Amino acid sequence: MKKLRMGMVGGGSGAFIGEIHRIAAAISQDIQLVCGAFSSDRERTLQTGRLLDLEADRCYGSYDEMFARESSLPKDIRMELVAVVTPNHLHFPVASAALEHGFHVISDKPATLNLQEAIRLKEIIEKTNCLYALTHVYTGYPLVKQARHLVERGELGNIVKVVAEYSQGWLATKASETSKQAAWRLDPARSGRSCCIGDIGVHAANLIEYISGLKITALCADISTVVEGRTLDDDGTVLLRFDNGAKGVLLASQVSVGDENNLRLRIYGDKKSIEWSQLDPNTLWLRSNSEPTQQIRTGVGEMSPAATRAAYAPAGHTEGYLEAFANIYKNFSAQIRAQRNGRDCDNNSFDVPGIEAAIRGMAFIEETMDAGQSSLNWMPFSLTAEMSEGVVGE
Repeated sequence: MKKLRMGMVGGGSGAFIGEIHRIAAAISQDIQLVCGAFSSDRERTLQTGRLLDLEADRCYGSYDEMFARESSLPKDIRMELVAVVTPNHLHFPVASAALEHGFHVISDKPATLNLQEAIRLKEIIEKTNCLYALTHVYTGYPLVKQARHLVERGELGNIVKVVAEYSQGWLATKASETSKQAAWRLDPARSGRSCCIGDIGVHAANLIEYISGLKITALCADISTVVEGRTLDDDGTVLLRFDNGAKGVLLASQVSVGDENNLRLRIYGDKKSIEWSQLDPNTLWLRSNSEPTQQIRTGVGEMSPAATRAAYAPAGHTEGYLEAFANIYKNFSAQIRAQRNGRDCDNNSFDVPGIEAAIRGMAFIEETMDAGQSSLNWMPFSLTAEMSEGVVGE
């Protein structure tokens, strides 16, 4: 089978997420990068192309040029899908243009700059009949899929509580803003309404819904800008309500000094609970009040079909972020091939985060920011300092 041919918009040499996408596509073993518009600077695009051993005439100065030229090539040569790895403000224009030219799209998250664009993107996907994937990478881990399986088969019972934390420390100081990665994330014109919630909080929200099967129905948020002088948020706490009546809390922070990429999720049912951490991704904990705690390890014992397919190596061979990312690509390529062969190719069947996840993600970001600007749910603490001292004195 010939590999699927992929183009890339963004991801010039030195860009973090572009390189991650290229590695993930390679690990999937079913995708080959054949062209790109890696930068708005044509010389930088050519430089990146040379490093990637691409033909110079397939390294384009803009994504419009790339889509027009690639569309004119013979079908057995032209690219078939496009990876969108730009800052947020370009996600919609690039993805929509790619879809209109007949190319499938795999995009970094969030899908768009705002909810209105995400809804419009769904309309374009439906009109063009092209496929769309969103790289909510943490859904790609084998034990995340196993956790979902445990919930689906009722191991936890009725879910009553969810606690999610995603904390980083890389934006804890003003000095951190000098990096290219920080600059666009803290710029409303390129990032959108949010930095912290839009960058990492939405990952936690997606992971909650993916594993639990629940849908967020209401929220209350306390959103902060800790580092003075910033326009966008760098810290937030969100209270959640779900469609089964369960409650939850989501903590997101990019000013938690010393934290690397600390994504952690706990889901409590009325029978058992589970805990998973991205810092130890090959371990899933299953706990109850009446049985010994069970440590589930990637590749050990009988796993769900989805978890088994997501593992690349035998037990004890550590797999992590790159392999999880590759699983999004692997599943998306299978989805594309299914459509090509006239088979059912909906996102759920192929375990691919799609436009519905994209819309829910944008809604979460916007509604969290709206809630964070409201003080309606805050109650003053009625016990004043003077009253407290009096109580202590007695």
